[in-house]
Amino acid sequence: MAAAGLLITAAPAGAATPSAAVEPPAEAIDVIPGARTDTPSLVDGIREAVDAKAGAADAAKAHLAAEEDRYKIAEPGRDLAPVGTLKQGAEETVRLQQKHRGVPVLGGQYLVRMEKADGKRVVTGTSGKYFTGLTTGVKPAVDEATAVRRAVTATMERLGGAKLSLKNAPGVRKEEAAPLTGDAAGLVVVPRGEGVLAYQVTVRGAHPATGAPVLQQVYVDARAGYPLLSFSGIKTLAPERTAVGTPPAAGPAPAAGPASAAATGSGVRLDGSRVPLEVRESGGRHLMADDARMAASSKNSLTTWDARDKDVYEVLGTWPEGLAEFSSPTPEFGKEATESGAVDAHWAAGQVYDYYKQRHGRDGLDGRGGAVESLVGVTEWGMPFVNAFWDGTKMVYGGGDETYRPLSADLDVVGHEMTHGVVENTANLVYAGQSGALNEAIADYLGNAIDVDRSGTPMDHPDAGLIGEDLCRTGGPRACALRDLNDGATTSKDFLGVTFSTDNGGVHLNSTIFSGALWDMRQDLGAELADKIVYKALTSYLTPLDGFTDGRNAVLAAAREVGATAKQISVTKRSFNAHGIVDDWELALGVDSDELFGKLNTTGSTVQAGGGWWTAAKSNDDGTEPYSVYAGRADGRGAPKLMSPNDGRYHVNPATDGATVVWTAYGEAGLDILSRPIAGGPVRKLFSSTTADVSGLRVDQGTVVFETLGLFDRHVQYLRPGDKQPTAVDGNSDEVLTALPSVAAGRLAYAKLYPDATTGAYRLGVELRDLATGRTTLAEQLDEPETLGQTGLNKTHVFWLTESDSADARMGIRRADLDGSDPYDISAEGKPAALIPSDLTVSDTAVTVNATVPDTAWRNETLPKNWQFTTDGSRKERVSCNRGEQISPAAVSGTQVVWLDGTTGWTTLATRPRPAGACG
Repeated sequence: MAAAGLLITAAPAGAATPSAAVEPPAEAIDVIPGARTDTPSLVDGIREAVDAKAGAADAAKAHLAAEEDRYKIAEPGRDLAPVGTLKQGAEETVRLQQKHRGVPVLGGQYLVRMEKADGKRVVTGTSGKYFTGLTTGVKPAVDEATAVRRAVTATMERLGGAKLSLKNAPGVRKEEAAPLTGDAAGLVVVPRGEGVLAYQVTVRGAHPATGAPVLQQVYVDARAGYPLLSFSGIKTLAPERTAVGTPPAAGPAPAAGPASAAATGSGVRLDGSRVPLEVRESGGRHLMADDARMAASSKNSLTTWDARDKDVYEVLGTWPEGLAEFSSPTPEFGKEATESGAVDAHWAAGQVYDYYKQRHGRDGLDGRGGAVESLVGVTEWGMPFVNAFWDGTKMVYGGGDETYRPLSADLDVVGHEMTHGVVENTANLVYAGQSGALNEAIADYLGNAIDVDRSGTPMDHPDAGLIGEDLCRTGGPRACALRDLNDGATTSKDFLGVTFSTDNGGVHLNSTIFSGALWDMRQDLGAELADKIVYKALTSYLTPLDGFTDGRNAVLAAAREVGATAKQISVTKRSFNAHGIVDDWELALGVDSDELFGKLNTTGSTVQAGGGWWTAAKSNDDGTEPYSVYAGRADGRGAPKLMSPNDGRYHVNPATDGATVVWTAYGEAGLDILSRPIAGGPVRKLFSSTTADVSGLRVDQGTVVFETLGLFDRHVQYLRPGDKQPTAVDGNSDEVLTALPSVAAGRLAYAKLYPDATTGAYRLGVELRDLATGRTTLAEQLDEPETLGQTGLNKTHVFWLTESDSADARMGIRRADLDGSDPYDISAEGKPAALIPSDLTVSDTAVTVNATVPDTAWRNETLPKNWQFTTDGSRKERVSCNRGEQISPAAVSGTQVVWLDGTTGWTTLATRPRPAGACG
């Protein structure tokens, strides 16, 4: 922990000091040490003269050079470059960018504040980050083009590349040359340890599947070509706060013990109200450290820390060095403490502590008087961070933006985050699926209970159930509210069963179903009894993997234990019934499939099937472990078999033909395609790459086909049994792109983007290759497509997704004979009922697509579903009427399909032997 108010002696060596300049006494100077650097993060309380005639930047650097003993910046003239100077009246603030051996340092900026008046200029303070421990070399081993390609392909892999478009054609203007493009901004030094030399690459464009805008900042290690940092540059606000929850726990945060004397101060909240603050008086300053509340127990404190110079990556799961408590020279904290959200955070932390102590007899979040730490004002790589979270040891609040106040500005948000700490120290509900939704629901309920009680809001007020309603800077309560506990959501009509890759299985999307039931109970039973029941259920009944029905049972049992009457218990039951939380409520959702493999908890990994077997990747119950590949029988007999080694890599995107399983293994040095016989045997390496990414992996009769993705190139490759090197179907030509492969019956099919031999203009088509002869054939087309999607093969036909009008996201489903003749649309793009498909899989008798219908709302009907067609298009049915998200279908044989299903809030591998029908 950094010391605040460190006393030093001001000795402006080498600086000319006019007689009019008044230096403050040494005890008035504050120096806050920096984290992982000898340069202080803040120097305040100085008035040291500098040259008034020089430019502002030159004067600032001259000051740093003159005070080298203080700043430890040996050569400011060489290592600091001016970024800009802000002038406000007599005040000047110079911003300087740190460079290491001529290369900019990410996040390395130092500010010098000065006043210039009456022909004189004095430095009044400095702050920022200057990293003194950097020693890395600055000569890259990877060229810029490789770094750009790796950044873009890594981003493409993450977002998914389910289409091949004319816009991907070589020669098309740069911004349309691919779904995503990359621009290098040169080398930077990432200040980790001795520094990491990296290329900064901006990846921009449109999401290849949704069209949503993409602006990603990727930092690629210039020595190894590995993306070591990646984050979005787009400032977004979502209905659900995706970072709220329980990221990986850190070690114990430092507890600030009492010093000098406890005192009572005050401050103004962002809503304009003045509130009392328990503070600590130390060294002539007042710190936001409340020693009074736990003075009779643990003697720990509730402390509010100034993290405005910290980014999320610096504080998530760790305790950053150099933090200082918010402080003030007087007991009355001023404008800075208000606008940063510190007053709100400190006051609110006390209110939440009091609630748990007074209503439930709980001493702090851990129940043992543990220190309560709040970090306020964090940013996201220097940009606004509109979020908040509990990370296992502390609360972290973003500083807000033009629309949202700092996230500590609403008591229910603070109550929510601190309650996550209570949950973690009691039931520790796993933050995924239904248990994660329970986690969110209880945090919302208790956080909002504290808010309405402290504010005196009646429970029947129409805004009583809003979470975050006080966060808007200008809008009304509902404009910025994150959730509404009175939204009337029920399991029967509103539950969104999504896979683990979406909102951790719907932890926010479905939380108001349960919290709404609890809120109804509070309205009917009264605040004191309802809160007592919920707290008792949390601390004495709930366990980490409990779902909604378990939660209902826990609440009813807790009600009985605390002495609720039979009538009150009946009222509680009625609250749950009204929200559809009853025994076997999942069956009411229309679950009509069989589960093959439960709780996969994987993100971005697909499923395949063949030869009567399925294969999929699985993690542990909370999704924190690296993924492993399993295989099992599609008829459900026997236990799944673990296929991949437990070597710490992520094993994903497997495929099988019933005899062999192949998959991709991702590690720090690159990726490998691995294989293993289902019957058992050693794992074999088939292919390795340190530059390209891999997708579309398939296997049939031992032939493995896959797609490699580069910056502007996509090439289908295949390996026959015994091949030592893959063969590219297009010869890896720079003029041709191939993608989205399939393999069956001794043939390959893939989408191809190629120049017309006559006109030179690019065209799209589906090509077939006979593996025995090497002969290729382009399938005939019914029109000139602008986009092609996934291909599929059976013994008689080739199938693919096609789009001739890119203004509409709908696509057609087309087939042709295996010689490429007789093209036919089994579902035409222009039909009113045409779908928006993203995947396709075929058997000898059926074609299944994963698709959505046009809509903008989050509801069951607009989640991805699997639709099955007969191969002639004469019949169209839903594979399953399950209400939740269905993705990654894989045909087994006949009409049987396996897929990833999120109906119950967990990602499960599901199957049906035949389609379910119209699902009307």
